[in-house]
Amino acid sequence: MPTEAEFQVICLCADWCGTCREYRQVFDAVGRSFPSMHFRWLDIEDDAEAVGDLDIENFPTLLIGRGGDVLYFGTMLPHSGHLQRLLGVFAGQSPAASRDYAVSSPELRAWQGDEDLRRLCRGKE
Repeated sequence: MPTEAEFQVICLCADWCGTCREYRQVFDAVGRSFPSMHFRWLDIEDDAEAVGDLDIENFPTLLIGRGGDVLYFGTMLPHSGHLQRLLGVFAGQSPAASRDYAVSSPELRAWQGDEDLRRLCRGKE
């Protein structure tokens, strides 16, 4: 489901994961706190085509992108405050600052080269 939202916040989870099931309400509540961002829940098995070749080893795994740039990709403790603070930081950046951040370390630069990550961050499938 493509969207024109500048920010994509995607939780990559699995229905069989109890932590994921518990985190869903937290994720949805945080999404209501950031209405200008597009929040999406992807089950790595049910939505395997959208997930592509991404290797998800731990849950919940979050992907946060802005305009196609990958800003965050990794696991996060399932507490609303962690995600809210991170999104607040990214929301406070100018688009240029986010682009600079997206290439500020070897790990972040590697994420920019992963077409599955970038596709999801653009809101495209």
